Amino acid sequence: MTSVSVVILAYGAEEWLGAAVSSALATDGAEVVVVDNGCTSDAVRRLPTGGRLFVVTPPTNLGFAGGVDLGVASTTGDVVCMLNSDAELEPGALDALVDALDHGADLAGAVILLADSPEVVNSAGNPVHVLGLVWAGHLDEPRASLDPEEEPTTLSGACLAMRRTTWDDLGGFDPEFFAYHEDVDLCWRARQRGLTLRLVHAAGVRHHYEFSRNARKMYLMERNRLVFVLTTYEASTLALLALPLLAFDLALLLVAWRQGWAREKLRGWGWVLRHLPYLRDRRRRVAAVRVVGDDVLGDLLTTTLSASQLPLPPAGRPLELLLHGWWRLGRRLGRRRSLSR
Repeated sequence: MTSVSVVILAYGAEEWLGAAVSSALATDGAEVVVVDNGCTSDAVRRLPTGGRLFVVTPPTNLGFAGGVDLGVASTTGDVVCMLNSDAELEPGALDALVDALDHGADLAGAVILLADSPEVVNSAGNPVHVLGLVWAGHLDEPRASLDPEEEPTTLSGACLAMRRTTWDDLGGFDPEFFAYHEDVDLCWRARQRGLTLRLVHAAGVRHHYEFSRNARKMYLMERNRLVFVLTTYEASTLALLALPLLAFDLALLLVAWRQGWAREKLRGWGWVLRHLPYLRDRRRRVAAVRVVGDDVLGDLLTTTLSASQLPLPPAGRPLELLLHGWWRLGRRLGRRRSLSR
């Protein structure tokens, strides 16, 4: 029988931590490891520790990436599943994820639902834009309308399961990400290794979702987007996207200035420039184990932004069409050059 370990991070007030832990423990035999990354309430102290529940307390806040890494290192299960501390597994969700892994999936993700409206989707696989932007797939759509045949580009880290051996082979999350984009990076590296991602429609998770935006979050999201693109895209892809990336980042700096987070955008650029040796080393490590190239994976990337989550100003639509044509033409020419060799 496959044993399962669930890793949950605790940080801040953690209003829903007890419910998240209880939903995981409701699966027979499931082990739960809670990483206290800086809980500011008594939520962790009130947990019924012992039995199948364990608490790990690092000396400092490791972020989501480092916290999950530490939590997984403390597990004993054949399968590891990360679960957000403000999310609750529906009955049978863990079993459905394990069943998907038993039937060919290498990474299995749950359908993330809005806790207040569990018939409505929070995330059902996350699209990836060619410039590295990511958003919640199918947000606010009815759960019943999801196409079970649709292939997700990446899976949400709010509830993501895989065998412990797969996690170890992938090296887990890169702790440099700290928070945001680490699940996208892990899923993309898995695809580069030829692994299979599956969105498990029978596995539902009810997420107490509240959209928030602050300077710290914007800094990490933008910095990590650049780290992801610069270290996982092949050189030919980066050459094709160099001009669009530069133009987009300059335009985004203007948006950040108008919205009050330009300093954080500049901090992200500064971090990238100061960590060029790390980026070069990471590129080498990622490339060394890649077996699927961007000529294949590029089909999974989109040039169209979500109108509801990342709306473009009126002047942005022609630029989006230009990017679409640039991307298609560049990839076509690249394929022709490859065939002519």
